[in-house]
Amino acid sequence: MSRITEKLMALKPNVNMSGMGKSATIAVLVVVALVTVLGMYWSNEPEPFDVVAVAKEKAAERGYLDNSQNLVVGYTTASTLHTIVETLLEKPGGFITNDIMPPGVFMDNMPAWEFGVLVQSRDLARAFRKEFSRSQSQSTEDVNLKVAEPQFNFDNKSWALPSSENEYRRGNKELMAYLDRLAGESNNKAQFYARADNLADWLSDVSTRLGSLSQRLSASVIDDEPQMGSDENSRYVRTPWLKIDDVFYEARGTNWALIHMLQAIEVDFMSTLEDKNALVSLRQVIRELEATQATLWSPIILNGSGFGLLANHSLVMASYIARANTAIIDLRRLLLQG
Repeated sequence: MSRITEKLMALKPNVNMSGMGKSATIAVLVVVALVTVLGMYWSNEPEPFDVVAVAKEKAAERGYLDNSQNLVVGYTTASTLHTIVETLLEKPGGFITNDIMPPGVFMDNMPAWEFGVLVQSRDLARAFRKEFSRSQSQSTEDVNLKVAEPQFNFDNKSWALPSSENEYRRGNKELMAYLDRLAGESNNKAQFYARADNLADWLSDVSTRLGSLSQRLSASVIDDEPQMGSDENSRYVRTPWLKIDDVFYEARGTNWALIHMLQAIEVDFMSTLEDKNALVSLRQVIRELEATQATLWSPIILNGSGFGLLANHSLVMASYIARANTAIIDLRRLLLQG
């Protein structure tokens, strides 16, 4: 009996270890499931917003909206930039690009979307500082915009000391101060010049960004081998397979931001656009970009060949962007005509 007892005692720790192993496995699976669900929730792109309604809400909260419900020229565009940056920071999961903990550290599509939004925000902030707020090239820079614009250009992957979010929030705070001065009646009142040349300069940057995105999207199916008789140095470089979804979501973020910015531009530059017969062209750009925000039903970004069995989401996106870019080129031509 004693030998049997000794054997049972020897087996007891193994039984306990087996039970602990099962508990640890279950705990790991639960954590993985929770992280996966949270990552899926954080991957949802923000809904579009009404640029005029949000601008009026901001103005009403700060006491700048009169009984006529009219906003000063420039307020809608500046408010839209402020709201876009605010959305970037306050959406589910916050700003994910610089995360070092799960699930953010494992995500790549949403950080790519954020980068597209951030690039357009930086470009518009620069346009405010360089053109929209200045009457001519020799004018003094706006006191708030000259602080806000560099803040938005801070490294988007900085986790701490300082964090990207804190720098972008500081930029947004300065942008709100510009909004207050724009709508207020102080002696140091801010300015916004809704001129055709100012708008054309910003649209030139937009066109360059869209052209680059269209090229990178199209390169998902372009052969990286040089063609007979072609210059090897001038051939297109195929987008790496693991980067195709990143480029796609960067384009989604870029277009999401641009749609709102152009809708605000339509409000603040309405008289200029009508004088130049350019309103129809602007609305065409917006329609083409809105098509890029359609629901994506596939769980992955497909990369079929141009006429293959599978879809190629990158080529579809490139098609819409190319048409929007063509309309922007026409729009700039109208704005620059005498």
